[in-house]
Amino acid sequence: MRFANRDSIDAPKVLTDPQGKGAKELEKVKAHRNDPEKNEKSFTYKMYKDPEVKKGLEQLFHGKCAYCETLYNTQAPVDVEHYRPKNAVEGAGDHPGYWWLAMVWSNLLPSCIDCNRRRRQETPEPESLLGRQNELATRLVNTGKKDAFPIAGTRANGEGESLTQEEAYLIDPTRDDPDDFLEFHLDPDLLIGLILPRRENGAEAVLPALDDIENAAETTGVSLRGAVSIQVYGLNRLGLVQERTRVLRQLEFMRQMIIEIDQIARELEASSEAEIKDAARQLDRLIERILREINKMSKPEAPYSALVTHWKRKFIAALV
Repeated sequence: MRFANRDSIDAPKVLTDPQGKGAKELEKVKAHRNDPEKNEKSFTYKMYKDPEVKKGLEQLFHGKCAYCETLYNTQAPVDVEHYRPKNAVEGAGDHPGYWWLAMVWSNLLPSCIDCNRRRRQETPEPESLLGRQNELATRLVNTGKKDAFPIAGTRANGEGESLTQEEAYLIDPTRDDPDDFLEFHLDPDLLIGLILPRRENGAEAVLPALDDIENAAETTGVSLRGAVSIQVYGLNRLGLVQERTRVLRQLEFMRQMIIEIDQIARELEASSEAEIKDAARQLDRLIERILREINKMSKPEAPYSALVTHWKRKFIAALV
C-alpha cells in the first residue's frame, strides 16, 4: 500500500456536479430512506461505479488495487470500494451504513476482489515468522473488507455528523501515509514477502496473532492501525505473500549482481592497461542499468512498489 494524492486528478464530474447524476441519485436515496414502505428494502446504487469514476480511480492508482497494489486488470475487473461502507457496518447492527457517502469521490477506492470481498484465505501463522522457518505454516482466515469499518471513537450515524471523531482503524491510502503504519519483512536470509505493522519504540518486527489483534498489537509494540488493516484487507493472504516474495527474490538477485559486478570492476580498474580500465567502466554502466531497473520497480505505477521502495531504503544506500 502506498499513498496516493487524490488532489492530483480532477474528481469525476458525474459525482461533483450539483445537477449531475450523482447528486440526483443521492436525492433518490434520501427519498427512499424517508419512505416507510421502501426504507426496509435495499437501495440499488449505480453512480459510484460509473465509467468516469472507474477511469478516475484507475488514473489515481495506476490500475492497481489501493490496498495490495496488485494490477487488478490482470486477474479480474475492479471493485469500486467504499472506504466507509454504504449499506451496513459490520458489528454495528443498528447502523444504516454511510449511505450519504455512497457517491462521494473521497470515499471511493479501487480494490481487487480479494481485498474487497469477504472470503476464506490461506494466511500465514505468526509463529512461523518468529520461528524463522523456511516455510510458513498457514491457516484459513476470513479476510476482505466487505462492510468492515472498525473505529475507536464515536461513529457518525447520519448525514451532517462529524467523521473526524470516528478514529478509524483502517488505513485509507488517500488520507493516510501507509508508511506510518506498515513495513515489510526484509531479510535476505529469509525471503518471505510479508507485510507487517510498523514497529514502535524499537519493538521487534512481528505479525500479531490474528485471534486477539488489538491486545496482541499493544503487547508486541506495533501499530494497531497497521495490524487491523493487514487483517481486514487480507494483505498477507498466501497468494499475495508469494507474489511479493517473487519480487523480493528478483531484487535480491539484482543486489547480488551489483555486488559481484562492482567487485570485478574495482579489480579491473586497478589495471594499468587502458582496455581493461575501459572494461571496468562498462561494468559500472551495467550497474547503473540494473539500478535504473530497480528504480522502475519502485515507481507508483509498478505493482508492489511500496515493497520495492522499502527494500531500496534498506539496501541500496550501501551499494551506491
